[in-house]
Amino acid sequence: MTGDALSFNEFASFNLAILVYFLGVRLNKKIAFLRHYNIPEPVSGGLLVALVALIVYLGLGKEIGFSLNSRDYLLYCFFTAIGLNARFSDLVKGGKPLLILLFLTVGYMLVQNVVGTGVAVALGFPTGFGLLGGTISLVGGHGTAIAWGPKLVNNYGVVGAVEIGAATATLGLIAASLLGGPVGNYLIERRGAKPDPDRPEEAPMIGIESNREADTSVTHTGLMRSLLVLNIAIGLGVGLQEALVAGVGLDLPVFVCCLFCGIVLSNTVPVIFRKMTWPARSRSLAVLSDLALGIFLTMSLMSLQLWTLAGLAGPMLLILFLQIVVAGLFIILAVFPLMGRDYNAAVLGAGFAGFALGATPTAIANMTAVTKRYGPATQAFLILPLVSAFFVDLANAAIILLFLGG
Repeated sequence: MTGDALSFNEFASFNLAILVYFLGVRLNKKIAFLRHYNIPEPVSGGLLVALVALIVYLGLGKEIGFSLNSRDYLLYCFFTAIGLNARFSDLVKGGKPLLILLFLTVGYMLVQNVVGTGVAVALGFPTGFGLLGGTISLVGGHGTAIAWGPKLVNNYGVVGAVEIGAATATLGLIAASLLGGPVGNYLIERRGAKPDPDRPEEAPMIGIESNREADTSVTHTGLMRSLLVLNIAIGLGVGLQEALVAGVGLDLPVFVCCLFCGIVLSNTVPVIFRKMTWPARSRSLAVLSDLALGIFLTMSLMSLQLWTLAGLAGPMLLILFLQIVVAGLFIILAVFPLMGRDYNAAVLGAGFAGFALGATPTAIANMTAVTKRYGPATQAFLILPLVSAFFVDLANAAIILLFLGG
């Protein structure tokens, strides 16, 4: 701790995140509004702590900070688990919805940048300023905003691009967390996308042909097996990311490489070693995945420094307001009808709001909150992470360069 800051170390931050998660659970049980609009528990608890930190900063002049080193590992675990649960046969079956969602996402990214740059240019700001209110900070998130910031300052005359980008990404993450649940609720309750009570039960995300672990229970051996496979895939993902940077200069996010390695392992190892017990789609792996997502998102939201939003200029706030409106309309008028107007489409709508303005973990949390109330939506959980976590990062760089003129 210093005179102007109150900092929590890694151990304290991690355990505080668990407490804040349970605070969110408690808030959702007590406050009907949060339940009705499917606000995820990490969002409820995390934003409350962020507001408390803001009050402390404004009242006492002290910044509350958390150590977030373990957060990256939790992110890797979550996306690796998604990869381990993916089967090529499922992707083939869901090929058409996957392609439709991919084209919708690319189309939306173009729309998002048109809105951002259009408003910026109309108000006399450079194109790069508008992109900070577009896919650089919103679809791209904090990492992309920080990565592009120096280039926008040096090459495109956007003063304070790093700070503006980080603040915009913060506000986008909040908007994404709060928009997904109400959008999903609207599509289900008002647009007739309630799950059919007579439909066949969707296959749970557990169990593959070679898996001999009991899917109905969580065991210590199952947890250890799942954790070991997760760590092996993460190690391969980190190595792949480093090799791509050194070999061809392709700097993909580490979690994308971990997701890819998880997919490859789950579609090769059980085929080659048919007698091996593989943890894909087991309840033990699901527990680890849920734990990683819950604590990751809680840590992300409770550590938001809301006082940094004061640096956002009025024009950027206008752009952000329009982006929220456009995202909601795009989901209702394009994503929902083109994805089938059914329950899976409604859940995808909640998830789309999550990564369109925030990040893929926010999208998954939004969908999880909706499905906890209404029932499973296996297809939504299968195809959205592949689009939002894998294809989006590849497409975003090309789209940003397109708007910047190469």
